[in-house]
Amino acid sequence: MKATAKELRFHSKDLLDAVSRGDSVVITFRGKPCAKLVPYEDNNLAEHLQSEDGLFGIWRDRDDVESVDDYVRDLRKSRFS
Repeated sequence: MKATAKELRFHSKDLLDAVSRGDSVVITFRGKPCAKLVPYEDNNLAEHLQSEDGLFGIWRDRDDVESVDDYVRDLRKSRFS
């Protein structure tokens, strides 16, 4: 299904209803595709983020950081001292 940016603005509920039925909607802006609405799939993101080591994303490859919370807390100390 295709919809324009104007249709997204004024008929977002109808487009979300279509997505909830399993359709995907391509949003066009000035005649060119710019976005796609697809049904949400829960891939247990929260479970993945709380992995064994507690680090994720850009922190995963950092050997010098054991705890992101402690690292950020140490960075912020100098601003408040």
